[in-house]
Amino acid sequence: MIVILEPNVTETQIQNVVDRIQAVGLSAHLSRGTYRTIVGIIGDEEKIQFEPLLALPGVSEVIPVLPPYKLASREAHPRGSIVEVAGVKIGGDHLALIAGPCAVENEDQMHRIAQAVKQAGAHILRGGAFKPRTSPYAFQGLEEEGLKILRAAGDAQHMPVVTEVTDPRCVGLVDEYADMLQVGARNMQNFVLLKEVGKVQKPVLLKRGMSATVTDLLMSAEYILSQGNSRVVLCERGVRGFDTKIARNLFDVATVAAVKQLSHLPIIVDPSHATGQPALVPHCALAGVAAGADGVHIEVHDRPEEAKSDGAQALLPLQFAALVTQIRQLAELFGKTLTPTEESNRATTPDCR
Repeated sequence: MIVILEPNVTETQIQNVVDRIQAVGLSAHLSRGTYRTIVGIIGDEEKIQFEPLLALPGVSEVIPVLPPYKLASREAHPRGSIVEVAGVKIGGDHLALIAGPCAVENEDQMHRIAQAVKQAGAHILRGGAFKPRTSPYAFQGLEEEGLKILRAAGDAQHMPVVTEVTDPRCVGLVDEYADMLQVGARNMQNFVLLKEVGKVQKPVLLKRGMSATVTDLLMSAEYILSQGNSRVVLCERGVRGFDTKIARNLFDVATVAAVKQLSHLPIIVDPSHATGQPALVPHCALAGVAAGADGVHIEVHDRPEEAKSDGAQALLPLQFAALVTQIRQLAELFGKTLTPTEESNRATTPDCR
């Protein structure tokens, strides 16, 4: 919502409008033009009524302009944003490949897979150190030890790393090791966690919740943006479907095109979680790129039968390499490049606590 003031508005009247907005807990952004002064309202517009504002002295018009996700909207930022992860750009003409195992299991496993995905053309290494699982008896991750292993594997291949943070209390710890913090589908509406990752300056990979609408996803991004962190990458990873015999989830590829119209934030696709079927992953990855995705997130494991988490949906390294070749060819048709603009500047493992 914006408030357009009269040409002859006084400073007292301007301050009165600002005070009325701030009195209900909203923020007022003042923009002084040559002929008119405009006051932008940021926050939950339901807290303030349209008519009382229009009745204030000096007010000419009150216009609802932006959707509730103001900072994430395309109207607020007409040009698409580019998020850089330690030298790797996501967005614009840059298409990023994120690959690695679901979970960090041990040093040997992580280094083997990191080398394989790097040789295949991946830009960012993924691996879970904290694993939110449906069953309390399932493998929950190696936690800080897993972070150390992931960091070392990434450094060995000169690759930035992304890993999931599941608890607001662990944001600082994950921030020490990761180049990008992931908020998973189960935590997309964990608003305390979103605020905490919004306070750090690392890029954030925000996955769509299993039952979330596109508006829900963008509102969750708004939580992060509102805390001062503008480096948010969205991820379409499928929503709850009803034909689970065919695919683990429903891959909503239309979301990619829709988000491109509604938001300036980059969006990538995760066909591994969307389908849960290795045979379907390449097709859905290519569909995502064709729909305008700024990157692809793929689970890769060289020994999926031994994986402690989601081995059944992982591609083998050779399968991933073949997919990268196809993605590269498709990306060229859309004028995108898979090549990072510069090498990662992370070359050493951080001091461990």
